[in-house]
Amino acid sequence: MDEFLKSLPEKAKDKKKENRKFFSKLKKRTPKNLDSLMLELHEEEFKRTDCLECANCCKTTGPLFTQKDIERLSKHFRMKPGEFIDTYLRLDEENDYVLQQVPCPFLGEDNYCSVYEKRPKACREYPHTDRKDFHKISNITIKNTAICPAAYNIVEEMKKRIG
Repeated sequence: MDEFLKSLPEKAKDKKKENRKFFSKLKKRTPKNLDSLMLELHEEEFKRTDCLECANCCKTTGPLFTQKDIERLSKHFRMKPGEFIDTYLRLDEENDYVLQQVPCPFLGEDNYCSVYEKRPKACREYPHTDRKDFHKISNITIKNTAICPAAYNIVEEMKKRIG
């Protein structure tokens, strides 16, 4: 896994143009069964991929925090929402709350998340490969192929199956 993770950004960069072209075609002619195919590919991949071996998403990127996420996590830590924000978050260029720093402060040495049951919505849904209307999130999917080995593998398998 370590070797694959090291090579992943370069592999994704090499495939970026091809992936953009593929997703552009997909938006123009979306197969009727795309969502069910994506769910199938997602489930197949996550039978092989163990996020606890990797946790690259938690080590290299931070999720967006919704107001509900902030309320849920501040309650979990018995903090006021403003205190939670001051301690862990910052506003990014798009005025979204994100982590002040990565790796995620809730990630343990063993790759377990200390707030797993209360984690942000973006973490729950990552890498978004089983999402409805998958063809609408091509930019984030292409970005995720450089971070998540499962996303990379799912996109590669998707291109084989759809053509």
